[in-house]
Amino acid sequence: MLTISLNLVGQIVEMRHEMDRSDVDIRSLIQGLNEDEQAELVALRWIGRGSFEPEDLEDAILTAKTEASTPTEDYLLGSPHLADHLEAALESLGLDVDDDA
Repeated sequence: MLTISLNLVGQIVEMRHEMDRSDVDIRSLIQGLNEDEQAELVALRWIGRGSFEPEDLEDAILTAKTEASTPTEDYLLGSPHLADHLEAALESLGLDVDDDA
């Protein structure tokens, strides 16, 4: 189960797609997340790129927590396909940013 706001994930995706948007804004959003939310964001990226299956979400989150060695924002912003991976993960998990309460 995810604790991160799906709207926030959608916001990161949208910001990443905007060519004129500075990574500073995304970096600030990610830095503002707690450790659990940051691990969930990394896990979503991994699921979206196929490193983990959707049913392995909890394992991916645990792995993200235990293997973290660089700041999450640096790790995620180093991915040129971050938005695509997050979108793919949400889709594979059957989640929609508009369903966030």
